[in-house]
Amino acid sequence: MDDSRLARELAVLVERLHEAPGSAQTAAEIVSYTCQQLGADYAGITLIRGRGKLQTVAPTDPVVEELDRLQYELGEGPCHDSAWQGETMAAQDLTNDMRWPRWAPRAVDLGIQSALGTELGNKSGDRRVGALNLFWAQPRVFSSDEIGLAHLITRHAALALSSSLTVEGLNLALDGRKRIGQAQGILMERHGLSEEQAFAVLKRYSQDRNIKLRDLAEHLVRDRQLPRHRPAVDDTTDHRQEPAPAS
Repeated sequence: MDDSRLARELAVLVERLHEAPGSAQTAAEIVSYTCQQLGADYAGITLIRGRGKLQTVAPTDPVVEELDRLQYELGEGPCHDSAWQGETMAAQDLTNDMRWPRWAPRAVDLGIQSALGTELGNKSGDRRVGALNLFWAQPRVFSSDEIGLAHLITRHAALALSSSLTVEGLNLALDGRKRIGQAQGILMERHGLSEEQAFAVLKRYSQDRNIKLRDLAEHLVRDRQLPRHRPAVDDTTDHRQEPAPAS
């Protein structure tokens, strides 16, 4: 592809990315365009979430989710390393690649012979978004032009994704604040509490039951009462002893 045509296509891509209504749609546009340009058989995006948790979004096939799940579980692999180290990881033949001794054989068993993990980060490097993950069913030699194109795409992709995720985070924070305010109002009216006292009740209940304050407020506003039982914890929550029921 000549430079003028590439520039036009990237301009269209950037416009589509910024017009996407949310991060999921933005990620899907990135994956679709990159697969088309580099001829990948499968692709997806790894996002770095809160508490260092990795999440796969916009996978083109269930095999991508399994490939990524194994990387997260084993702590190795081209996409896992690219996301954390901020480097491009190219694997031309996974059958003979010794960098990921546990993950590579599993990927080969899933029908994958080649992979490319390209970092998603901004120029200042103060925020690492994750990595763009590409997979091929056959061994593949990556040219410098292909690596350069992947870098060019991910540079634009990182900016668009970062912007979209920031907006979604702000909207979530504003919605959470609104719900907490509504929950405080319910407690104030029902128990004759001040605004500060109502917030203290919510905060203490949140800590004792190991429930996020936003989720607690959502429950109170929806059901008009505080939850009586602590929900099952997952791998991102602290394991604490169940407190005695509140009187």
